[in-house]
Amino acid sequence: MIKNTENNIKLELLAPARCLEAGKIAILAGADAVYIGAHKFGARAAAGNSWDDIKSLVDFAHQYYAKVYVALNTIFFDNEATGMKKSIEKAYEIGADAVIIQDMGVLEMDLPPIPLFASTQCHNYDSKQIQFLAEAGFSRIILARELSLSQMKEINKNLISNETPVELEAFVHGALCVSYSGRCHMSQACAKKSANRGECVQVCRQAFDLIDSEGKILVEDKYLLSLKDLNLSERLEDLIKAGITSFKIEGRLKDDAYVGNVTAEYRRLLDLIIDASEGKYVRASSGRVALSFTPDLQKTFNRGYTEYFIGKRQGDIISLNSQKALGKLVGMVKECTRDYFVLKEKGNLKNGDGICWFADGQLQGINLNRVENWRIYPARRQYIAPGTKIFCNQDLDFEKSVSTGAERKVAVDFTIEENAKGFTVTAQDEDGNKFSKKFVQEKALAKKTGQENLWRDQFSKLGESLFAARNFCFVLAEEYFVPMSILNDWRRDLIAGLAKKRFENYARQTVEHQKTDNQFPVKKLDCSYNVVNDLGKAFYARHGSQVDEEAMEKTNDVKGKKLMTTKHCLKYWLNSCPKKAKAEVEFKEPLYLTQGGKRYKLKFDCQNCQMEIYNQ
Repeated sequence: MIKNTENNIKLELLAPARCLEAGKIAILAGADAVYIGAHKFGARAAAGNSWDDIKSLVDFAHQYYAKVYVALNTIFFDNEATGMKKSIEKAYEIGADAVIIQDMGVLEMDLPPIPLFASTQCHNYDSKQIQFLAEAGFSRIILARELSLSQMKEINKNLISNETPVELEAFVHGALCVSYSGRCHMSQACAKKSANRGECVQVCRQAFDLIDSEGKILVEDKYLLSLKDLNLSERLEDLIKAGITSFKIEGRLKDDAYVGNVTAEYRRLLDLIIDASEGKYVRASSGRVALSFTPDLQKTFNRGYTEYFIGKRQGDIISLNSQKALGKLVGMVKECTRDYFVLKEKGNLKNGDGICWFADGQLQGINLNRVENWRIYPARRQYIAPGTKIFCNQDLDFEKSVSTGAERKVAVDFTIEENAKGFTVTAQDEDGNKFSKKFVQEKALAKKTGQENLWRDQFSKLGESLFAARNFCFVLAEEYFVPMSILNDWRRDLIAGLAKKRFENYARQTVEHQKTDNQFPVKKLDCSYNVVNDLGKAFYARHGSQVDEEAMEKTNDVKGKKLMTTKHCLKYWLNSCPKKAKAEVEFKEPLYLTQGGKRYKLKFDCQNCQMEIYNQ
């Protein structure tokens, strides 16, 4: 693994890729790396991809010295172990830069020298756990979303002091799971579809009632476990100071417009930090991005935004009235007739756009038929009360521009020298890759000046290649004339040669995996550690731990079991936290969440500021 030096720290923007096309859009919008799921073993089963498509994405990304990580982060049964091993071998074979895993059984396999990243599913919120993973051979730890800045700093400090520096990755944007990742069994309990096997049915995004021990309804039909989306766009410098070097955007189920828009905005923000750092921070890949659109985080999928627990504990983190996207606030209704409505301010809505609003606590939505001046005509007759806030949750023109509006170019410098038989031209890219070629050509003196400009013009016509001309150096005794057709042939030869040389010089990181025996910090493991195979049991045994209880996916025993552990706390939200100076409200406990005839008991671990949800 290449380690950063103190004065040259690589900062990586990591984007999701639902498919090959989304991955390409992310790269063109400025991602230094993308993560993508294979056809099996990914924690988003609906976002699987063929190895041919992943190989195509690897080749595309490596042109820009960007990386591709393959998500193989589900737990696997004994009869799937061979398939998991073959998937890791295939990822290495096609040139992927790392695999993201959850199941410790992988470390018992004879693996190719591909770096391993510890998925956030590995319970990466405890400093001792993270120290263990670093010593066990992981190259990167993907931190839990629930961590605060101070906790991240402490984790990084401990890793450095123990001389086990690993890369730390943190989520900066996208959907939030209410449960600590890897410790949610609600989907398994309710639908026999395991989140740890990529099949989550998102029970947490449904509406619940909250009742007390006497059956009194405290909150009725609200999305009490559905969190707003994470947005740490204003916290990037804080994260860097905490030791984070990879900034992850969530969204392997999101559309191309989301991927391109969010990636472009975080690229812009990171570049501002990097450019102002006077060389302390550098980009983790090559090329500069030019956009034909202005990124806007409000214009693609979000349920409202939160910084979650990066600073102090927040109460307003729930998307209480809907689990759907709101979009961007465009105005407030001034008047409404049978056929159209008018906003108090011109909201820049267009024909075909989608809008939404809240009526009687429920989210409503409709597409627009046409917009004429201030009058907005919905696709069907719809009364919207004056004073209602209108959000645009589908901007068709913006989505189209995002999908096609990013261009990324690697800078190339040209040096033109004369030799005995003609000219030697060298093309060198921004990473120092160089390709030179001697061209036999009569050195005819030019009849008029300005020939260097002709060379510049022709060598700058790089079209759809990944290069953009930057500097020119002429080492010529005289001004010589070379026909444009010949200069064009030379340019094509040079660019093809440089692209090939650049690809050949891609520095792929490798890691030789060795068996370790450092002690796991927990000696007896319950079902929350998600052990479902013999390889996993052998791994923990070698590291001094015993699996007392297999994962729920193996036993299918969910009666009375803990289904979630969350940092989100409903007592805190309801101003009933006993840690506050004076709790404003007290309830008759235990409290329960009910939904569709099912009831879940809530327990409050106030010492650790956590809420636990149990199956009843």
